[in-house]
Amino acid sequence: MVSSPTPVSRRATVYSLAAGSRDWGIAEEVPVEIGFNGTAWTVMMASPADIEDLAIGLALTEGAVASGRDIEAVEIRQWPEGFTADIRIPPDLLRNDRIHRRALDGRTGCGLCGVEQLADLHAPPAALLPGPTIDAKAIRAALDALPDHQHLNRETRSVHAAAWCRLDGEISLVREDVGRHNALDKLAGARLRGGEPDDAGFVVMSSRCSFELVFKAARMRAALLAAQSAPTGLALDLASQLALPIAAAGPDGAIVFFSPEPADE
Repeated sequence: MVSSPTPVSRRATVYSLAAGSRDWGIAEEVPVEIGFNGTAWTVMMASPADIEDLAIGLALTEGAVASGRDIEAVEIRQWPEGFTADIRIPPDLLRNDRIHRRALDGRTGCGLCGVEQLADLHAPPAALLPGPTIDAKAIRAALDALPDHQHLNRETRSVHAAAWCRLDGEISLVREDVGRHNALDKLAGARLRGGEPDDAGFVVMSSRCSFELVFKAARMRAALLAAQSAPTGLALDLASQLALPIAAAGPDGAIVFFSPEPADE
C-alpha cells in the first residue's frame, strides 16, 4: 500500500494590498478510481490524502456496503494518472442494487455522484431513531474550534472540513478535502477503520448544508448536522424525511435550528 502523498505539492507567491506578498500552498485534486473485487465502480476527484478513508466512507454512505465489518481489505495503488482503491469484500455482502458498472463522474463540487436517476433522490435511507439533543452551546463550541483543526485549509484556503463531535461539542476527528462531500465520506471511512463506531455525536461542516451532506450524515447515524451556512430547501426536505436535526451558524454568533416542514406533495 502506498503512503498518502502530501495534498499540497506546489506553491505560489501571491500578493494583496493588506499583506503584501506571501507564500501560498496550492491544493491538489486527483482522480481516484474506487472499485470492488477488481471491478471499477466510480471515479472521484479528491485531495490526494486519506484515500482509504474515502473509499470506505463512500461505499458506506452510498449504501454499497451495509457495515464496515464486511470489508476485508482496501488495496491502494498510485499510478501516473491518479489512484485506485480496490475494496475487497465477499461478493454476497455487496449490495448489488447500489452497485452500477459504470464510471460515475464524481466532480469535487458535485452532490449527485451516486445518483443514477432522479428517482434515486427520493429513496433515502431509513429515518433515524430519536437521538440525544444537541444544544446551541455544543454546536457553537464545535464551529469555533473547527478552524484550528483545518491544517490543510490554513495553508491553501481552498478545502472543506468535516468533523465528528462529541455531544458536548468537543471535536474528536476531522478530515479535509477539496470536495465537501468527499470530506464527509473520508470522515465516515476514518470512523469505520477504527471499528464499528457506536459513540453518539454530531457532524460539523465548514461548508454550506446541501442535501447530499444530509444523506451521508444520516448514513453515519449522526444526532445532528451543523454547517457554516444555512441549508437549501432540498436539504431541509430530506432532513425532514430522515428526522435529522439541522443547525447553522447565524448572525452575531447565534446558532439557528431548522425544523423543516415537508414540501407540498
